[in-house]
Amino acid sequence: MKNKLVLVLCLSAVLTLGCAHKWDLKVQPPAAQLVWPRPPEEPRVRYVMTIKGFREKGESLKGFFTGKGENLLSRPVAIAIGADGRIAIADTGSRSVHLFVPKEERYTEIFSLSAGEAMVSPVSVAFDDELRLYVSDSSLEKIAVYDNKGKYLFAIGSKTEGELKRPTGLAFDPDEKRLFAVDTESHKVHAFSTSGKHLFSFGLRGIAGGQFNFPTHIFRSPEGALYVTDAMNYRIEIFNSSGKFKTLFGHHGDGSGDFAMPKGVAVDSNGIIYVVDSLFDNIQLFDNKGDFFLTVGSRGIGQAEFWLPSGIFIDRSDRLYVCDTYNHRIQVFDIISGNK
Repeated sequence: MKNKLVLVLCLSAVLTLGCAHKWDLKVQPPAAQLVWPRPPEEPRVRYVMTIKGFREKGESLKGFFTGKGENLLSRPVAIAIGADGRIAIADTGSRSVHLFVPKEERYTEIFSLSAGEAMVSPVSVAFDDELRLYVSDSSLEKIAVYDNKGKYLFAIGSKTEGELKRPTGLAFDPDEKRLFAVDTESHKVHAFSTSGKHLFSFGLRGIAGGQFNFPTHIFRSPEGALYVTDAMNYRIEIFNSSGKFKTLFGHHGDGSGDFAMPKGVAVDSNGIIYVVDSLFDNIQLFDNKGDFFLTVGSRGIGQAEFWLPSGIFIDRSDRLYVCDTYNHRIQVFDIISGNK
């Protein structure tokens, strides 16, 4: 009886430890200092670390018997960082979204939209200013909306004006409280309220400025402009917050500053534009006029090397996150502010 009581107390203690379920990032630190451009020029971009996935901290019941839990990235295609530092990663390999809140040491893997409806192809994520999470599923033709704990609220995508055919890139405008969603199949960008009401759309298929040929990604700059990857026109188009066309740059080719398969686009606080090219396996940097001046990364499996990268994000601190999709990781860089 005494031995049984001791066993029960031990198991109770393990269960108590396991209730916390605190998590952290599973990262790989830099093996050497990597900066671009190379010395003796002044650096603009510095490699920081690689995010491989998520790992459980401390002890848990599962960890007591089998080791600490961890969840590695499979095929990450999009990432977003919230105002409090929370991270959302769309992972098409696992058909899920990874949600991690560092301040709470909380990790959740989201597999479904509404009850009984599993994600099929989550391809983009965005946070609003109240930390609600938006996830576009291109196959389900919906944008799912979750609260700041990761609980499903509702979906955007009903058969009304602003109907979604193949929703892809997402970006949120905190000034106007609008969610912008790229619809690749309809060659448009739609604007929705935070309640899911369709507000307006812009774009149509074509090659003129303000027109698209299978657009994919979108990013809102710190100054409020919208940058859209016009993938099959091999260019980046720039619009104001109301969807009015401003300018564009880029063309198809195989040289520096050309595009072969442009994917994610992002803009830092200096107005420098970063464009992922999946076939070139790198990030190309352009000034605010669209003139090329720097390439970061190359093809490979090492640090600051890429294999078919896709999504990209720059947070409020000018930290750059790149979805290195087929290397199953997120690579993280600092944009060095001394070059403003």
